[in-house]
Amino acid sequence: MEQYPVDPKYLHQIFEHIQDGIIVMDQNREILLMNPAAGRLTGWSVGEYVPFCSYCKERKVETGEIRCYLIARNEVPYFLSQMPVYHGTKLDVEMSTALIYQDQERDQKEYLLVLRDQTLRQKEEEVRLSKMIIKQLIEAQEKEHKRLAHELHDGVSQSLYTISVALQAIESTIAGDGRLNDYINEVRGELERTMSDIKAYSHQLRPTSLDGLGLVSALETLVRSVESTSSLDIELQTNISGRLASAVEINVYRVIQEALHNIVKYAEAENVNVLLLEDEGRLIMEVRDNGKGFNLDQIKGGLGLEHMRERIEQLNGHFYIESKPGEGTIISAKIIIEGSGADEDEGHGSR
Repeated sequence: MEQYPVDPKYLHQIFEHIQDGIIVMDQNREILLMNPAAGRLTGWSVGEYVPFCSYCKERKVETGEIRCYLIARNEVPYFLSQMPVYHGTKLDVEMSTALIYQDQERDQKEYLLVLRDQTLRQKEEEVRLSKMIIKQLIEAQEKEHKRLAHELHDGVSQSLYTISVALQAIESTIAGDGRLNDYINEVRGELERTMSDIKAYSHQLRPTSLDGLGLVSALETLVRSVESTSSLDIELQTNISGRLASAVEINVYRVIQEALHNIVKYAEAENVNVLLLEDEGRLIMEVRDNGKGFNLDQIKGGLGLEHMRERIEQLNGHFYIESKPGEGTIISAKIIIEGSGADEDEGHGSR
């Protein structure tokens, strides 16, 4: 393929604006030329000497061997080490060198040294690890919720039901004792309230409809439950007819559950619209209320909202909050679900 010479003005623009530090130094490591990025990155100036990196400073060298590893072994294209910058502060950098000029008569060499800051990459890795830890914590929490819900339903509830049956047997043997009958009726009433509470706690931990019937059915049950215990009028709109991936269903359910909980507790709203739509491989979620709203700056960092954001981001989605005092609140999310099967992570039927 035919190659064309590069216009010098473009080379100058690249040199001035590229984010990598570019330095031209001689064989004694004296800086002959450097671009603005190199100055910002290191704090060095033309005429100073490039210090040895932490590796070169400590490595063993043979007599007569050049201490700079990159110059001594110019076949090494990239090298990771710490470079002293700004009064001795050490910066993790990726370095590369190339011999760009040589005058054998005067024994003069000039090298191109390219420095790339690794701090951003390290921060990105820290964010990646943080997200992975959060994901594992959420998964462990949901697993424990599921275990406790089953324990309450299959263990404690069954034991209480057995006690209820035993009370009926006792009641049949003391039919003529009015005071004992009244007492047993009181005990039975308390027992029924306890069983109802346990059922509610079990559902909050892990709704059985979510495992058995899917997200839409679980949300319908959630909406009915919230309406029955509050003054809210909630409208649920959805076009989802099948199952979604397990992680999508439980995390979206938890976000909507937390949003409704916050509305009941803080919003002083009357109407709520919950929207859940599947559109061309995307899941669009929105919870809108007509409550008193709030100033976003004043609640920044709230645990409830951060937990919702973390759950959506675990699904590689985007989480949004819109609110102003007196204008209600909109909590929304967009999640890519194309290609995610309903049996992802673990089968719905075995959970």
